[in-house]
Amino acid sequence: MKTKLTLRFWTALILFSLIGQVAWVVENMYLNVFIYKMFHASAGNISAMVAASAVAATVTTVFVGAWSDRIGRRRIFMCLGYILWGLSVGCFALLRLDLISAVIPATASAAAVGVTLTILLDCVMTFFGSSANDAAYNAWLTDNTDSTNRGAAEGINSMMPLVAILVVFGSFMAFDLDQSKSWSIIFAIIGGVVFLVGITGFFLVDDRATRPTETGYWENVSYGFRKTTIRENRELYRSFLLFILFNISIQIFMPYLILYYEVALGMENYVLVMAPAIILAAGVTAVWGRIYDSKGFSFAVKIALLWLVLGFVVLFLFRNTALVFLGSLLMMCGYLSGMAVFGARIRDYTPEGKAGMLQGIRIFSQVLIPGVIGPFIGKTVLQHADVIINNDGTTSFIPNANIFLAALVPAALVLLWILFRKTK
Repeated sequence: MKTKLTLRFWTALILFSLIGQVAWVVENMYLNVFIYKMFHASAGNISAMVAASAVAATVTTVFVGAWSDRIGRRRIFMCLGYILWGLSVGCFALLRLDLISAVIPATASAAAVGVTLTILLDCVMTFFGSSANDAAYNAWLTDNTDSTNRGAAEGINSMMPLVAILVVFGSFMAFDLDQSKSWSIIFAIIGGVVFLVGITGFFLVDDRATRPTETGYWENVSYGFRKTTIRENRELYRSFLLFILFNISIQIFMPYLILYYEVALGMENYVLVMAPAIILAAGVTAVWGRIYDSKGFSFAVKIALLWLVLGFVVLFLFRNTALVFLGSLLMMCGYLSGMAVFGARIRDYTPEGKAGMLQGIRIFSQVLIPGVIGPFIGKTVLQHADVIINNDGTTSFIPNANIFLAALVPAALVLLWILFRKTK
């Protein structure tokens, strides 16, 4: 019999998931644009920033997730984490060439210092965001759902990145992203909204589903890395391995996606082109979690991977606006539906009472390994990309469609493995 989820639960899920994803979208998609436009960052700089953030997210989630299990509390980590997360996002408003030039030695390059400060502050922001969202919120979501409703909850949770992209795209249309003043306003607004969600959470999030563990803190930290844990949860770790390949595929192209639309394709109105695709893909993702509940993992993941692969093929082959829209729609449907399916499966196989301890392993498979390998592959693919000369005489690379061809390979490997295993 399906367990009914309360209105309070759904409100907390939507609020924390949506606003958390808005902050992650700014970091994962627009911080790359910020560092590219404001400080003329190279593909290597962007790859280094993504990798550093991935390491920070993983280490944070391992230790904070185990801590939240040990004390049996999620709310304090979620709410206080969002408050500090919002403050750290707001600090990016201070990263401006004119302010940096005023305080650094005359011999230093303000742009180079700006790149370094952006990477460092990104790691600080990631620490607070991962504490609140990756470790605490995701463990709370596992605690408060079961196998009868997890697909539905994960479907809503996994559509939020697309909704967040739509919110961010729509909001950013009012700003000229070539102006530092615009970025200062953006970071101040996003930081303020995240801060307010943290305050609201103290009155909204229910901690009753979580109980303190009887094991010690360091035992909790090491739990997910033990051989005995892997042997006892083979299907869970098999899912983690497939999730690694899936996310490597995403991280090959995602850091360069907006730059590809805007710089390579010259789509100044890419927001208007992408908004309908995002709305449609968000609706598909919300439904796809329920497909997982009714049809199971094998069916749901094969269709999601097929969409993703077809999207990459279309984006690699075509530059026409209509076909770019189609490819982007397929890609986003596959990406977010795949996230929903893998997320629900991982939660289903997470041992009861161990959600916090295993969030670190989830981040290893979702963020750390893909966040290091994926951007490195993307950077390698783009190392001979064409360049443009900026107004100040510096050069910037132009992303090309080869990133989609490279992303196709790991996605196809996951699809082939699923098909082979089902046949076998």
